[in-house]
Amino acid sequence: MDQKNISANPETSPFLQQHSASLRIWHWLTFLFITGSIVTVLINSTLLSPRDNIKLVQEQLSKKGVTVTNEQAFAVSHEYEDKMWDIHKYFGFGLAILFLSRVVIEFTQPDEEKLRNRLKKAIALSKIKDSRSAEYKHYMRVKQSYLLFFVLLFLMVLTGLGMAFGRDLGISREIHGGIKNVHAFVQYLIYGFIVLHLGGVILAENSRMRGIVSGMIHGNRS
Repeated sequence: MDQKNISANPETSPFLQQHSASLRIWHWLTFLFITGSIVTVLINSTLLSPRDNIKLVQEQLSKKGVTVTNEQAFAVSHEYEDKMWDIHKYFGFGLAILFLSRVVIEFTQPDEEKLRNRLKKAIALSKIKDSRSAEYKHYMRVKQSYLLFFVLLFLMVLTGLGMAFGRDLGISREIHGGIKNVHAFVQYLIYGFIVLHLGGVILAENSRMRGIVSGMIHGNRS
């Protein structure tokens, strides 16, 4: 993109962008599905941890005059964990569909709203030397971070599907374990991105880059 065609006028914010309805819907659906995924992980790692609930199952059954072994109590508590993981998988399937839909959306967006063109614009802006150089470089890093997010989302979806259909595909236990480790690692990276993203939005809304949240709601369209 030709640098001379990039506006560096401080009165005209290049950070206030238009967003199509399809992109806005995708954004908020992705937010909801990732939030749901996080919640199911948190519930399973705290409230529904099978080994932590063995004594609880035994105590509750004991009140009814039923005595069970640790193995039997573990099987009962594990069943609840499995049901929550099933819900987690549904959120994962939803994210897989959303990822594919984002690819389709990218090809159907107006040129100025396509991610690759916005990244090119951000890189061009970062080369401009004026009073807003720091903001332009920050803007470029933000756009690059979005690209990283899509890579992480792709890896999480791919490994999640590998775990969900591993047995049907004949994946060995060792490979399945490796896929699970990668999935968990990528998941935490996405959590980190979300924290940084939310923090960045809050800072931007209190600077000359304000309008990000409202833009993702009504699209910044006149």
